[in-house]
Amino acid sequence: MSPPASGWTARLAGCMPAGRWLRAYEGRWLGADLIAGLTLAAYLLPAAIGDASLANLPPEAGLYACLFSGLVFWLFSSSRQTSITVTSALSLLMGSSLGTLAGGDSSRFQALAACTALIVGVLGVLAWLVRAGAIVGFISETVLIGFKTGIALVLASTQLPKLCGFKGSHGDFWERMHHFLTHLSETNRASLLLGLAALALLLVGKSLWPTKPVALFVVIGGILAARLLDLDARGVHELGAVPQGLPLPGLPDVHWRDLNELLPLALAAFLLGSVETAAIGRTFARKHGYRLDSDQEFLALGAANLAAGLGAGFPVSGGMSQSLVNESGGARTPLSGFVAAGVMLLVALFLTGLLADLPQPVLAAIVLSAVTGLVKFSALKRLWRAHRSEFAVAVLALLGVLGSGILRGVLIGAVVSLFLLLRRGARPRVAFLGRIPGMQRFSDMERNPENERVPGALLVRVEASLLYFNVESVREALDAGLRAAPEPVRLVAWDLSSSPHVDLAGAEMLSDLHDELAKQGIRLQVVEARSEVRDMLRLEGLEEKLGHISRRASLVEAVEQFARSAG
Repeated sequence: MSPPASGWTARLAGCMPAGRWLRAYEGRWLGADLIAGLTLAAYLLPAAIGDASLANLPPEAGLYACLFSGLVFWLFSSSRQTSITVTSALSLLMGSSLGTLAGGDSSRFQALAACTALIVGVLGVLAWLVRAGAIVGFISETVLIGFKTGIALVLASTQLPKLCGFKGSHGDFWERMHHFLTHLSETNRASLLLGLAALALLLVGKSLWPTKPVALFVVIGGILAARLLDLDARGVHELGAVPQGLPLPGLPDVHWRDLNELLPLALAAFLLGSVETAAIGRTFARKHGYRLDSDQEFLALGAANLAAGLGAGFPVSGGMSQSLVNESGGARTPLSGFVAAGVMLLVALFLTGLLADLPQPVLAAIVLSAVTGLVKFSALKRLWRAHRSEFAVAVLALLGVLGSGILRGVLIGAVVSLFLLLRRGARPRVAFLGRIPGMQRFSDMERNPENERVPGALLVRVEASLLYFNVESVREALDAGLRAAPEPVRLVAWDLSSSPHVDLAGAEMLSDLHDELAKQGIRLQVVEARSEVRDMLRLEGLEEKLGHISRRASLVEAVEQFARSAG
């Protein structure tokens, strides 16, 4: 029986990085991890409550989601600093998407949110099993800039009415802002003054003391102000009772037919959460000099969401601001995340009664303060100056979020990212080369007009693989180059050094090109092809038409041979 046990131990160690780093854990790290965990918990508590309100869920749902997910995430994550949490983007995604399906039933709303987390968890585990870590790269940074800016504006539109002490509206960003601007006369002065004071303290604290739990002190100050100044009597809405204790872990009470309705929402939440978690992990891995396993982060995210769903929470992901607090608090290992979850467990069991008097404007200020980290106007300005096409893509993602909602905005971002990838692949750069003066080397003549053209020869290099979806574009560019040649062309030398792959369509395009050029008395020669490319060309009979396709054939030799034959 010992070999199977050993095999299972190795398998568990392979999917749980904690099993490796705990064996190498040094005692001197414990103090830093404890301090970082306490600091992280102080930041997570008010953020969890605020994000639960964004999701239209009771405050304890945010506590449960952070608590249960935090108890397991640290075991599976390959990142040492990433903190798992409820996020403003995911919370708003839940709040704006589940209302219709819940039909006004708050308990059903909670069950659907928990079920969504379970589906996200299953998707994460499946992505880990098929090693799909590369998919997070399909969402471009350009799309994320516009998407996060759009989310920031939508978040602000949901919190401004709370800051002013009146009820907000539903709908998209434009409907919410119209409602806010047309109801400003209903502003409660006490709510507005309290909210602005809290927001000012949070922004000053973020600037002067970025590593300190300023939000926790603001929460404590808000609770004290509510009790001492009797803010409830002044019309300031408060959080209300937060149930003490923990729910019994279990499956949410939903119907099988609900799963189909929840799947698109869960896919959007998984996409958003996985991209954000991987981006955060890569940031810290580069900074601290270790390797992040993107596949492993899928498993960590999946396990965390399964725990959150079973614990009556809602979807979670890596949080940038929380992770920064964790790192700046001195975290050396993921143990700090476990410490933070332990602190939240104590709060849920014994201290929730203290949160009942928390004013809603203070919660709104906490969310608005966090929103400032999402706004990317400076990045949009940089794109406008340097990359107009990328700027247009970012604005499209931003408008998708503002006009179509968070759920459709996520999907629009994914589609735009894939479109960008396909567009770049479908229209690769086709460079026409000239000799660098005084050298036996060739480079793009468009970028280097001083290069010397080889009389009677057209030297071509495609800076991409030759595949079925780009061969027409490549052929059109080559035909245009032939027409633009200042003198009759007798040789087309095709440099394949920048084309790592050629598929059947690419090989057929080269074959057809040879036939058409031969009718015009033009010779086609292929040089510097890689081994796989040479194999494909030979398989499709190109060697019979072009002659021996040698791995030693270079562009320099082809040009010299042409010059000798012409002379």
